[in-house]
Amino acid sequence: MEKAMLRVRVSEHEVHYGGGLVDGALVMKFFGDVATELLIRYDGDEGLFVAYDMVEFKAPVYAGDYLEVTGWIDRAGHTSRHMQFEAYKVITGARITGQPSACDVLPEPLLVARASGTCAVPKELQRGRRA
Repeated sequence: MEKAMLRVRVSEHEVHYGGGLVDGALVMKFFGDVATELLIRYDGDEGLFVAYDMVEFKAPVYAGDYLEVTGWIDRAGHTSRHMQFEAYKVITGARITGQPSACDVLPEPLLVARASGTCAVPKELQRGRRA
């Protein structure tokens, strides 16, 4: 089914904890942004997020990390769209003393979070599948 991807750099403004650690809620926001794109592509409408049925945080996210956040619709009902989400870290700050802007491209993307949930688009707002 439909798939969407968001690539984003986590900024210093998103730091919530000591050591540059970012709150997991930021990744959830990115999942919501991907869900919105999926609904627009599928139904021509932003719809509404109803509920998450699973969320797992697998690795920490820090300011300076680059994330690739993907999602896809795995089931579609008359008004509901069930989705899967994954967030991978692809670049991370190298944290080298004296080189605060050094970064490393990870040899393999690192899964930092995954989730699944349901969104809804009322029938009267659906404009048909968009590509």
